[in-house]
Amino acid sequence: MRTTRQNNLLAFVGLHHYPQKRKYTGEPYTVHLIAVAEMADKYKLKLGYEIGLTHDLFEDTACTNTELREALIRFGYSLEEANYICLGVLCLTDNYTTLAYPNLNRKKRKQFEVERMATIFHYYQSIKYCDLIDNTKSIVEHDQAFAKVYLEEKRQLLEVMNKGNKILYKKALSQIPSIEGINNK
Repeated sequence: MRTTRQNNLLAFVGLHHYPQKRKYTGEPYTVHLIAVAEMADKYKLKLGYEIGLTHDLFEDTACTNTELREALIRFGYSLEEANYICLGVLCLTDNYTTLAYPNLNRKKRKQFEVERMATIFHYYQSIKYCDLIDNTKSIVEHDQAFAKVYLEEKRQLLEVMNKGNKILYKKALSQIPSIEGINNK
């Protein structure tokens, strides 16, 4: 059951991500964010619900770090909690985007992102595992051609991003052997 401040944060996130849809299902994008948040919460990650819910704000919306921090404080989070959540979102935001690095191909951008993600704090790595787990289900089910590329990128990421929650890490890793199944389809 969500708290009042979590409900306020969900409404804030919903406004920022509106009208974005999930790529393959057409569902509101918040379906993914809630799935990541609930998984993080289930594993008792510190402020995991909040970080899971907001993990794509800086990457996929015009929301700024300052705007998120101010909203969190308005919703009743302490400055320390707000800073912790914002740092998590910053750590989980893809830095090597096509827009930021137009001369780099996807493979090179992902390589740089893997190197960066290896250095983020273990508790934020745990949230990333939740994100990977949820995204993998959708990609494997709906886009088998891209799933081959995605699963290889995920494998490379998990090779170095391995300091988070061990149960979530194993769950994320367990989805990778499905590469062979996809190659046979």
